[in-house]
Amino acid sequence: MRVLVIHGPNLNMLGERETGIYGTVTLDEINRRIEERAEELGAEVEFFQTNHEGDALDKLATARREFSGVLINPAAWTHTSVALRDAIAATGLPAVEVHLSNVYKREPFRHVSYTAPVCLGQVAGFGPDSYLLGLDGLIRHLRRQRA
Repeated sequence: MRVLVIHGPNLNMLGERETGIYGTVTLDEINRRIEERAEELGAEVEFFQTNHEGDALDKLATARREFSGVLINPAAWTHTSVALRDAIAATGLPAVEVHLSNVYKREPFRHVSYTAPVCLGQVAGFGPDSYLLGLDGLIRHLRRQRA
């Protein structure tokens, strides 16, 4: 079982940017935690971070040939990108949307997700654990599909 983990724009600056909102944990540390959890669950993960929407779209376009599911933090694209929404849907893969912060406690424009409706579920507000909770749910779903 292989899972593609996509980190959207500005997530490469975690640990440095707006630490009051996003915390002090770096993206490398989050990836390490995800990799450990994936190993515990008997899954493989591949990480992809980009600040360029087209690169994320291209990665998703080839995902169905290599992966069983997608764990994605679309970051700001959550609230702006119909193209990303369509790319997630086009993969045909189960996807889970994750966010470090609780987007529903933030500015009103962050309360709308274009991507959540094409995802299996959404996890938000648990900091780096949002990724782990999302991965757990995704792996459980994939196992049920196989059964």
